[in-house]
Amino acid sequence: MRIVNLRQTSIRRACNIIGLSRSSLSYVKKKSDDSKLIFAIETVIANKPFCGFWKLFHRLRNQQRITDNHKRVYRIYRLMGLNHRRRYKKRIPERIKEPLTVPAKPHICWSMDFMSDSLTSGRRFRTFNVIDDFNREILAIEIDTSLPSSRVVRTLLRLFETYGKPNTIRMECKACPRV
Repeated sequence: MRIVNLRQTSIRRACNIIGLSRSSLSYVKKKSDDSKLIFAIETVIANKPFCGFWKLFHRLRNQQRITDNHKRVYRIYRLMGLNHRRRYKKRIPERIKEPLTVPAKPHICWSMDFMSDSLTSGRRFRTFNVIDDFNREILAIEIDTSLPSSRVVRTLLRLFETYGKPNTIRMECKACPRV
């Protein structure tokens, strides 16, 4: 406005020279009243304290009938300090790969594994195998459509009575990468 008065040019020409729109020159920011939205967010958070932003936003839309857009709700959500870091899934550390060693005597190290297959009728069955690592002798094979843990324990106890307890039992699990 000062340039307009000094040079006696029109507002339109002054705005064109500096590349400013005339509406932004006369714009006055309005203070929005967020108290209703803050109260609605607090009531939803009181019921479900650990829900994320999008669940909160949809609950506001469905239960509280709030019609504000997600950008405004997210601005207030952040100002209230409700945004937290995402909790990522904890990863299992990588298994240390060790070469397989052949024991010096039998019944020192056993390997056990589960396998499954299906019959021609489409029915699936599982096998539980226990192998001695020294001479690759199969100590036990249990075959059934279902192998509960009690049956696995019973098989291992029977093998302990027959051969004695080994020093180590090796078993590969799905969470561990293959060697």
